[in-house]
Amino acid sequence: MVESVIASDLDFDGSMVVDQLNELLRLRTTPIGMKMFQTKAEMEAVPRIRRPKDIHTTDQIVGQAARNGWTVGVTMDDLVGAQCGTVIGLHPRDENWLSGDRMAGVWYSNQEEAAAHQAAMEVLDYGEYEAMAVSPLASNRLRPPDICLIYATPAQMILFINGLQWTGFEKLNWGCVGESSCSDSWGRALKTREPSLSIPCFAERRYGGVQDDELLMAIPPDYLPKVIAGLKALSKNGLRYPIPPYGVNNDVRAGMGVSY
Repeated sequence: MVESVIASDLDFDGSMVVDQLNELLRLRTTPIGMKMFQTKAEMEAVPRIRRPKDIHTTDQIVGQAARNGWTVGVTMDDLVGAQCGTVIGLHPRDENWLSGDRMAGVWYSNQEEAAAHQAAMEVLDYGEYEAMAVSPLASNRLRPPDICLIYATPAQMILFINGLQWTGFEKLNWGCVGESSCSDSWGRALKTREPSLSIPCFAERRYGGVQDDELLMAIPPDYLPKVIAGLKALSKNGLRYPIPPYGVNNDVRAGMGVSY
């Protein structure tokens, strides 16, 4: 696992982190945090928390923070079904859920394929938490979040990853379950406490407002100072966003001499 820079609750300043990420990567979508709570009362004590009046997907709740700038908290009662709740540990990973019967013949050719998909998903263990909240990182309302969700274009994201690998290099490996890829991002990051990249799925784009060209990095907050330090070092070397196109027909030697 890539070495993180451990930050205490008081050390993590979401507003400062967002300012630096925006300066270095020009992010267009609000970076947010996600935090699990053992009780509904703890979640509802978050400053300026909103509670849904309608039933939503978790994608919509995440989108309300990332697209609207809201601080929102939910329990299982606020979510549309088991697929959403199980990823964040609010619903058991039981036989009905594992069967994937609602996806058979829709997303996968038969029951066996649908069940294989469900079994491959990374989800938070059930029973420890009763509620979840999301909020813009800059608000510092989650003090700190369990994970941060960073939406970025592929060009921004590869530089983010380059910053993460500037020190303590390790090859990063991620998977893709396809539909329900929220398990690849916030499900995996909550479970493993490791940086987790995903290609947002159909539901995240249809219901969560994720744009065509966005990828999602779910990452514990203690990694972000390391990412920012790496991005700053890369920037000093001329490796920064936006990446200027060199041209497909130009003599490459001058450019390669600078970058490599």
